[in-house]
Amino acid sequence: MTDTMVVDVSQDWATACDVQKRFMDHALPTADGVRHAARCQQLRALGGDCYDFLPLPHNRLAFAIGDASGKSLPAALMIANVQSSLRTAAFFVGNEPAAVLGAVNHQLHTASLADRFATLFYGVFDATTRMLHYANAGHNPPMVIRRDDSIDWLDTAGLPLGLFTDSTYDEGTIHLHPGDALIAYTDGVVEAVNASGEEWGIEGLRNAAVESKAQDADEFVDAIFASLDQFTKGRRADDASVVVLLAH
Repeated sequence: MTDTMVVDVSQDWATACDVQKRFMDHALPTADGVRHAARCQQLRALGGDCYDFLPLPHNRLAFAIGDASGKSLPAALMIANVQSSLRTAAFFVGNEPAAVLGAVNHQLHTASLADRFATLFYGVFDATTRMLHYANAGHNPPMVIRRDDSIDWLDTAGLPLGLFTDSTYDEGTIHLHPGDALIAYTDGVVEAVNASGEEWGIEGLRNAAVESKAQDADEFVDAIFASLDQFTKGRRADDASVVVLLAH
């Protein structure tokens, strides 16, 4: 009986890993006006980071990046709830970032333990107007690196998901010009440390992006993680995820 139970647990764990991988490892939708790419490097087989790209009507693309509290299985279960709720909300009110976060927050607060929460950034790029509409639930504010290397921060008010059932979220808008690069990231990227205990930080991320001179979103992601790996020499204490939108 014990051997059978061990096998079942092992199979369940493998299935959970596969399900989480499929949530993010799917064909990315195409979108006019931007090239996009993302990567999630998990510390363990199951992790608490997520990203997603969702096609919306009227030539719009939604994207999200999130981070659940905790690690391993508890974090993975929470972030799976976030992604499932996100896709449902996006189906009904996908063009309204604040409404999407409000719906996901309500679902997460209803279904999660009191000490669990998640952060989430959600944006919608309108290829017709080249405007990005976004809302932020306590997540690290993404940066937009302009063609002249100046930076705009996508920072709007909003508590993390799951803390209070009636949380509300502010919306922001920004125009993306050809050559602008939007970079969204999780804590594990900017809080990564080297052997001396120094954090890579926002400056490390910005410098990696600016110095890459990448012409493609995938190249941007490759350059960021290559620079991060060189800095940390493989030392990691958290999941690390990056989403890039490159306007053209």
